[in-house]
Amino acid sequence: MVKPLDVGIFIPIGNDGWLISTTAPHYMPTFELNRDIVLKAESYGFDFALSMIKLRGFGGKTEHWDHNLESFTLMAGIAAVTKKIKLFASTAILTLPPALCARMATTIDSIAPGRFGVNIVTGWQAAEYEQMSLWPGDEYFGYRYDYAEEYVHVMKDLWNKGSSDFKGKHFQMHDCKLSPQPSGKVSVIAAGQSNRGIKFAAEYADYNFCTAKGINTPTAFAPANQRLVDAAKETSRDVGAMVLIMCIADETDEAALAKWNKYREGTDHEALAWIAEQTGKDTQADQLSTARRLVSSTGDKVNMNGGTLVASYAGVAQMLDEVSDVEGVKGVMLTFDEFLTGVDNFGKYIQPLMKSRSKANGLS
Repeated sequence: MVKPLDVGIFIPIGNDGWLISTTAPHYMPTFELNRDIVLKAESYGFDFALSMIKLRGFGGKTEHWDHNLESFTLMAGIAAVTKKIKLFASTAILTLPPALCARMATTIDSIAPGRFGVNIVTGWQAAEYEQMSLWPGDEYFGYRYDYAEEYVHVMKDLWNKGSSDFKGKHFQMHDCKLSPQPSGKVSVIAAGQSNRGIKFAAEYADYNFCTAKGINTPTAFAPANQRLVDAAKETSRDVGAMVLIMCIADETDEAALAKWNKYREGTDHEALAWIAEQTGKDTQADQLSTARRLVSSTGDKVNMNGGTLVASYAGVAQMLDEVSDVEGVKGVMLTFDEFLTGVDNFGKYIQPLMKSRSKANGLS
């Protein structure tokens, strides 16, 4: 029997979404666009929406992610116009003190009670922070998860108790107060892929994002994800994997593949070179880390997040059901080449064919 699968959407808070290509759809990030995407996703029964935080893009011919909104502000606006879907904003932990982030999260929880969570971004692109004189130096790569642990500890103190006297290496609280407290639990998401990142997720997060791999290889991520399963067993915590996947779908496999090949022909190699230069600064990164993944030569880097399903609606539905069967997986976070059309096609043509979405299909 296929396990139930939560479905979320990784909304395009940065220009052009996740395709780094001159021949892909081009659009600027706006509140209107992201609001409409999330409302459409909510109407089809999507479980959550998440926005990233990106403070400097990659340039190139496409100016990829040179144009970005701010995550918490955006999600506050979206919280006010949605009713059911869960929302996650991202904090770049070098830019926001944990006590302030905790208060911002509580404010959005007041707008959307029980529907808000925080995604922890430790930071891999030094240029984002150097431009604001916030980069601690490249030695930060070696202790960023120690920093993140203290960060989350402070936030959970404030959310759970309304105060914190935490004394750590990086943060020292002095009878720090938070009132009102959130209406319920504020979920924490991580995205660590390195062994140290997985350890952090197993100890502090409720979910951990992992990235799919390759083209139409929906379960290729399973061996790497097993590390999260094993780590969560050691901590005796319920930490679910959320798999990041792009869907390029059409009525037929051939039509979907034609779109994909068109996007690959326009790959912005200049922007990809910037990414490689930035990730190369983390000399301590293990081979499974985000930094190493972003510069890996897999032949599909037109989608910067890697794993892509390129198929007919029925083919995508079948592959997503395969994802749901991987141990430890609780959901997928989807991206599309064109988001409004993509969400519509998913809701109308893909989701009704998925056994793992029987609840959303009204079949439970």
